[in-house]
Amino acid sequence: MISLSSSLSYASLLSALPLPELQFPHLDVSATAADIPLAEGKVRSAKKTEKMESFRNVKIWVLLIFVAFVQLGQGFYLPGSYPHKYGIGDYLNMKVNSLTSIDTEIPFSYYSLPFCPPKEGIKDSAENLGELLMGDRIENSPYRFKMYTNESDIFLCQTKPLSAEEFKLLKKRIDEMYQVNVILDNLPAIRYTKKDGFMLRWTGYPVGVKVQDAYYVFNHLKFMVLVHKYEDNVARVMGTGDAAEVIPTIGNAGSNVPGYMVVGFEVVPCSFQHNADLLKNLNMYDKYPNPINCDPGMVAMAIKENEPLAFTYEVTFVESDIKWPSRWDAYLKMEGSKVHWFSILNSLMVITFLAGIVLVIFLRTVRRDLTRYEELDKEAQAQMNEELSGWKLVVGDVFRAPTNPSLLCVMVGDGVQILGMAVVTILFAALGFMSPASRGTLITGMLFFYMILGIAAGYVAVRLWRTILGGANKGWFSVAWRVACFFPGISFLILTTLNFLLWGSMSTGAIPFSLFVVLILLWFCISVPLTLVGGFFGARAPHIEYPVRTNQIPREIPAQKYPSWLLVLGAGTLPFGTLFIELFFIMSSIWMGRDWRWWWKSFFASGSVAIYIFLYSVNYLIFDLKSLSGPVSATLYLGYSLFMVLAIMLATGTVGFLSSFWFVHYLFSSVKLD
Repeated sequence: MISLSSSLSYASLLSALPLPELQFPHLDVSATAADIPLAEGKVRSAKKTEKMESFRNVKIWVLLIFVAFVQLGQGFYLPGSYPHKYGIGDYLNMKVNSLTSIDTEIPFSYYSLPFCPPKEGIKDSAENLGELLMGDRIENSPYRFKMYTNESDIFLCQTKPLSAEEFKLLKKRIDEMYQVNVILDNLPAIRYTKKDGFMLRWTGYPVGVKVQDAYYVFNHLKFMVLVHKYEDNVARVMGTGDAAEVIPTIGNAGSNVPGYMVVGFEVVPCSFQHNADLLKNLNMYDKYPNPINCDPGMVAMAIKENEPLAFTYEVTFVESDIKWPSRWDAYLKMEGSKVHWFSILNSLMVITFLAGIVLVIFLRTVRRDLTRYEELDKEAQAQMNEELSGWKLVVGDVFRAPTNPSLLCVMVGDGVQILGMAVVTILFAALGFMSPASRGTLITGMLFFYMILGIAAGYVAVRLWRTILGGANKGWFSVAWRVACFFPGISFLILTTLNFLLWGSMSTGAIPFSLFVVLILLWFCISVPLTLVGGFFGARAPHIEYPVRTNQIPREIPAQKYPSWLLVLGAGTLPFGTLFIELFFIMSSIWMGRDWRWWWKSFFASGSVAIYIFLYSVNYLIFDLKSLSGPVSATLYLGYSLFMVLAIMLATGTVGFLSSFWFVHYLFSSVKLD
């Protein structure tokens, strides 16, 4: 969004710049033959002048584009992140999200527990595809505040006497460490706690706490809303709810009305025992007669069967120096939200260093071998082929078609699709288009990019298929169709199985049936057609020509010292620091043992890292997630881990296969054969 003053500055800048006119000094229709030498000199001079003018014009337009981007950066907001102006006394409605727990990882609806419902009834907020898949269920709540108006001891409601089932469920949720998640102006509530002299930040607050054998509920909430004066030079945002209407403030008479933006939201939960006699004649939003002392270190409201619960709250507004673009900084500084740059850079440097050593040694060896080979005449080369062992012996078999070539093409195509989705998603996230201010955009973006990149998956798979067949188009449609159904089909099978478990638990994490229908329609109406289109282009593209011919009779493969599957599994330990040793054995097995069956090995050698990731996931479940309770939670954990591992195997396997294919093609294209 660019203001009027910015547009005027553009106009003044453009008028001040000496933009060139279209002139043609070297064209003169009245020139004669005697003027040709002089005209040629003028042409050369004019060309030099034009080059200088063109270079100067390029610099001018680069400057203009740079200024435009600077101005856009000052006035542009990402979708869903517009500031909302609240006047003094305007109502701020707090919303509630699903109850979550690190103990079970199964979300439940806020109103599944005996909390106070709003007067107008429970209403769901508009949610995107990513929020639904993540298990978020955002609903309205009875909590409401007035901008810049401090209120205390506000009575909310008194529930009915707890039934045996409600009493049992409430105790279970407290034992399972469930957290209540509330939202104000798209900001989750932050709770501060002290531990070992350090201040820790958490989102949400616990349902209750167990002290000895008694259970206590947090029934009084102390809110603090951090506000910042609205900046009139940006825009005036009008309207309520999730949607906002942005109107420029220039020339608007109402722009001087004082307003504030919400830049922080904090909560302190307390357990307070109310006087039952004082609650009898109170209505919602009435003031509790006695002052409420909110002490988070004390608990008083014990839950008992056949006894009601009373809920109250208070709110304080504090003007803060935090500006609106920086209001999410507190969430990014939470424990677990920080990026471990040192660990990441350390791992990348170690892997890059080891891979570089192996690559240099391998290339020097191959280059020296090729130099010796090319210096010999044809008779000496033939004699050398008969006497020496090594990669040159498989020159007539190295491009022999692998077993199950269609499955290999399908897995490589799906790997390209997953890898491309990851790269594009990371790029857009780094540019700020998937900020935490827009919940669900990360999952939604991943699904969108995955569907769009189906065209790349179909293209790579079909072109690889035609390359293996020597350029034939037979069966390309079947390959493209399998690419469109292989990974999504397995994913739907896993998610459907896990969804039945979530349905049985009445969790908000269960995908609704209507959303299942939407996902299937997206699959067959967008992803499948794009994959088939990519396959069509792959069928029309020229196949990759092999540099050497393949013999009709395959060369006999001698017995190997180590089984191939053992070496393939060993290659998966490369990211864990044994890159050089394992890669040496892999290359020795492929090139020094006369083994020309490299297609599947190159895929699973790099894809086998997924096995170690899955084993580590199991180890993490057994030794680190000891608090994870119930077989349903463990099954969900293993199911999602299996889904993640399958995607990692396809992506890393594709990288290994394409790298090996390029290397083999480059290596044998250097061999001179008749």
